[in-house]
Amino acid sequence: MKAVGARLPRYDGVGHVTGRTQYVDDVRVGKHLWVKALRSPHHHAAITALDTSKAEQMTGVHAVITHFDVPKNVYGHLEGLGVPADEPLLAEGDVRYKGQPIAAVAAESEAAARAAIEAIEVRYEERPPLFDIRQALDPDAPQIHQWGNVYPHYGPYNHRRVRKGDIDRAFGQADVIVEGVYRPQAIEQMPMETQVALAVPEASGRLTIYSCTQAMYFSMGVVAAHLQVPLNKLKFVGGTVGGGFGGKVDTASDTICALLALKSRRPVKWRWTREEEFLASSTRAPWHIELADAVTNDGWILGRRTLTLHDAGAYARFSPYGVTKHAFHHSGAYTIPNLRFDGFVAFTNRVPTTAMRGFGVTSVSFAVETHMNRIADVLGLDPWELRLKNANRIGDTSGNGVVLKDPSTVPVTLAAAERVGIELAGGYRSMTPEPRSGDLLPPHLVDQQNLREG
Repeated sequence: MKAVGARLPRYDGVGHVTGRTQYVDDVRVGKHLWVKALRSPHHHAAITALDTSKAEQMTGVHAVITHFDVPKNVYGHLEGLGVPADEPLLAEGDVRYKGQPIAAVAAESEAAARAAIEAIEVRYEERPPLFDIRQALDPDAPQIHQWGNVYPHYGPYNHRRVRKGDIDRAFGQADVIVEGVYRPQAIEQMPMETQVALAVPEASGRLTIYSCTQAMYFSMGVVAAHLQVPLNKLKFVGGTVGGGFGGKVDTASDTICALLALKSRRPVKWRWTREEEFLASSTRAPWHIELADAVTNDGWILGRRTLTLHDAGAYARFSPYGVTKHAFHHSGAYTIPNLRFDGFVAFTNRVPTTAMRGFGVTSVSFAVETHMNRIADVLGLDPWELRLKNANRIGDTSGNGVVLKDPSTVPVTLAAAERVGIELAGGYRSMTPEPRSGDLLPPHLVDQQNLREG
């Protein structure tokens, strides 16, 4: 406990500020080959021809790979959690976003690798792209995915559902219905270090991969699955990640480097350019969130309807998990006895999306808190007092039936109000997270309470 409240230096701080910290790009293993990727120039197209023969014969080129060289080309990052695979490591048959990798080259220099990429012959048949998730469910929308434009694998449903209480009754009893639409947009994580990997074939038959991944064993499992080798054939070496923020959970460079290293029998390095990072690395997902709250004139939230559209981009990756987290947090830090949530993962011809700082939570929190301000404005109430009134308390149940034992909404809200100089009425200043009683236990909240010890 000596660290609590103490001013302790970061263990890696001196290395950072003096430039001595070693990143993947700083690792030296002798003369290595350089990797470049052939990327799709189209958002959506069929690949009608692919010929790498000219590139393979060029001076300085040691290996060229396409989907034919990948032992297991289609692998899902979350197959272990029941999310089926849908994304090829290297495009096979079609491309679904601009920048999707089709082939990769390992050559003596970056210039030689770029020249080899330019020598690869590809013919495309362009298809109509889809970019707006609001149109993905339209019957006449371009179909971009083998599953259709909506991820269908949520048990018997094609979306994540939450049902609590009697939503129709709540809306029938409301004094006011407050509606809002919120559209948090895509964000590039913008790490100072772009995607970079170095793969080294060892004399022992193992493959050492120097990776910038945020999730070492997760990435190792992904590479092993694509290569169809046991984990003990791989040695992953991490280090300092030069910024990730979620964008380096699904590292895109490790497996392609591994394949090229095995084919060339030489160490290979792939360092993405900043242009590649913006073009083809995963972003935080755009969302379309519709909220409708049934409220009373004195500020009680009786019920909420939520519709969420999550833009997965061209492939599922982590999006089904993101919507699941979204479903757990869609009521925010507030107790709402009647809920109807429908969350869809929609496919578009954007780059596949991924995590960024609170994946699946921050976007819905933005929508919920903005909506609380809208409710307060419509009703003419203080937004702080509206929040405290509806705040989670001990014994309340979440939308998913979880009994809250130590909710922090009330003390955190009070602390925030004090910090910014908000004067609250006495009854609000003295609120606690203790179980509801008296005026804080109106009839509509009685049935949702569960004070049993568990």
